[in-house]
Amino acid sequence: QVQLVESGGGLVQDGGSMGLSCAASGRMFSINAMGWHRQAPGKQRELVAEITRGGNTNYAASVKGRFTISRDNAINTVYLQMNSLKPEDTAVYYCNARYYSGVDFWGKGTPVTVSS
Repeated sequence: QVQLVESGGGLVQDGGSMGLSCAASGRMFSINAMGWHRQAPGKQRELVAEITRGGNTNYAASVKGRFTISRDNAINTVYLQMNSLKPEDTAVYYCNARYYSGVDFWGKGTPVTVSS
């Protein structure tokens, strides 16, 4: 099992920046990828960005060039730096950890609101 605790989030103006972090604990050795997903009201949850243990990254097209994901394996923490935020980035952001077996673990989510 893996426990994920997100921090950051809140209200930011259009064009602003915000950072999220997610601390993981538990059976860390089985984790391959960690990442962030988001779910806006009335929409499905979608991948924002993910990073593998080896440092390979994958971004949604809508955030590429604006968001940066990073990972500190020494302290089992993944970060999401969000720049040039837009109102359409408003959502609840969930931290995710995936085992090599494909099992997913989720944080409780943290809301991000971008005001226009």
